Amino acid sequence: MKKIIVLLVFMSVWSCQKEPSLQKYFVEKTESTDFVTVDVSPSILNIQPDALTIEQQNVLKTFKKMNVLAFKMNEKNKASFDGERKQVTEILKNEKYQQLMKFGSGKDGAAVYFVGKDDAIEEFVLYGSQAENGFAVVRILGDKMNPENFMTLLEALKKSDIDMDQLKPLEGILK
Repeated sequence: MKKIIVLLVFMSVWSCQKEPSLQKYFVEKTESTDFVTVDVSPSILNIQPDALTIEQQNVLKTFKKMNVLAFKMNEKNKASFDGERKQVTEILKNEKYQQLMKFGSGKDGAAVYFVGKDDAIEEFVLYGSQAENGFAVVRILGDKMNPENFMTLLEALKKSDIDMDQLKPLEGILK
């Protein structure tokens, strides 16, 4: 009986590792020269608390970090663009990622997804693609966020004094 339980645990862990996820994709692509990665902590935002409403301050407390992965297309990597973009869209088709909204169509567009339950979202995913420039995936990680939090966070970001030097690697992507 003990061997069967150990075998079942091993099989479940092994099968979970095969399932593609954005986190695994980010890790795999971090070292690739075709990709630019940036990790953003809340401190980069430089938001003065007194510039925010109480609701915005509370939402900002749920924000943990943001990971950005961008594929900047050039003549050398043009051939791999479609394959990489297809890989990301396949990952986002997983039932774990629930689509919140979509803009544009075809090869140019953007979408917002979330992971978790409506009242306890762990992650928002922004995905944007332009056939001429490349694509970007942004993971906004937080604690017990909800769709309204996302819109409130965007409003709070307008009041930030972001340290743009930390975002320089993303310059020129998805203009």
